[in-house]
Amino acid sequence: GEYAQAHGYRGKRCTHFDFGAALRGVDEMGSPVGTLTGDDVAFIHKVLTEGALLENETFYIAAELLNAHIADSQITRDDYVLLNGLPRHVDQANAVDAIIRVVHVLNLKCSPAVVYERIGLNSGGDRAVRTDDAPEAIARKLAIFETRTQPLIDHYRNQGIPVTDIEVGVQTAPAAIWQQFEQQ
Repeated sequence: GEYAQAHGYRGKRCTHFDFGAALRGVDEMGSPVGTLTGDDVAFIHKVLTEGALLENETFYIAAELLNAHIADSQITRDDYVLLNGLPRHVDQANAVDAIIRVVHVLNLKCSPAVVYERIGLNSGGDRAVRTDDAPEAIARKLAIFETRTQPLIDHYRNQGIPVTDIEVGVQTAPAAIWQQFEQQ
């Protein structure tokens, strides 16, 4: 994400929207943002502590955060936005399509064992402030990924959107992932 933002993509500006970080930011502030209410902030806290996904009736929270990123970053039609953590299931993908056009999907592939080891070692350099890395939370997220998120790959392929698979090892750095992606 940060590498893409610093270097761009295919000669164009690229911003990084980290949905999980946006949710954690609202949770840490503990107060409403934009059109979100106090009840929404409480719901975000519940989502983060339970590892749940936003469903259709609460997708407006994701839309608010994504639209805020687009506005704050002054995104133009010529820019790219790297979506990280959004969408997480097919209904979210359909809702995202109403906000931004997905033109390429990067599918990071690794085994559950590698996931646990990467998190334990903080291989990506983004786990220092995370409170959701307990083994049972990771197991729950992996199960959700398998049943709800993995089908997104076929969803996008069926729409004719290119999907690039990149194998991720324990020590694979984010910059190396982005460089592999750019070479596709």
